[in-house]
Amino acid sequence: MSEELETATLAAGCFWCVEAVFQRLNGVHEVVSGYTGGHVDHPTYQQVCTGSTGHAEAVQITYDPEVISFADLLYVFWRTHDPTTLNRQGADVGTQYRSAIFYHNDEQKAIAEKSKQETDASDLWPDPIVTEIVPFTQFYEAEEYHHDYYQRNPNQPYCRVVIDPKIQKLKKEFTDRLKESP
Repeated sequence: MSEELETATLAAGCFWCVEAVFQRLNGVHEVVSGYTGGHVDHPTYQQVCTGSTGHAEAVQITYDPEVISFADLLYVFWRTHDPTTLNRQGADVGTQYRSAIFYHNDEQKAIAEKSKQETDASDLWPDPIVTEIVPFTQFYEAEEYHHDYYQRNPNQPYCRVVIDPKIQKLKKEFTDRLKESP
């Protein structure tokens, strides 16, 4: 294990979905749901849902770069949401559901830009990728009831209809990268 853990901040629609995906990956120590990329200090979920704060629902991922690299996180990111739809993921619509990579340093920026370009050229998606790659500024942790939402509410309809298929896809396509239990 590395002595230095690193941080990645990603937005890919509803943070319940993104959290459920990334907390299952080997090398990921923690995934926290929250808000970033906006202009209001300490926004609430209700404020962010209006779309008026400029924030995206996002996750902050603490990971061991000796086990999983930032590039590996992005490889999963591109394949577990639709990065070609502007300000939406499925039925979730609004700027708060945009696809974005909030880079923490120049190295992450370069990796993100290269990863986006390679993924766009790979024909993984039929439409162009619209994911923002922007500097990280501030992350505000979401309210407690959003944490570990999928694990705590597996039978909730949104979890069954929207998150379950993502987890099944993850298990099918990334078996070798998964923890034994989330």
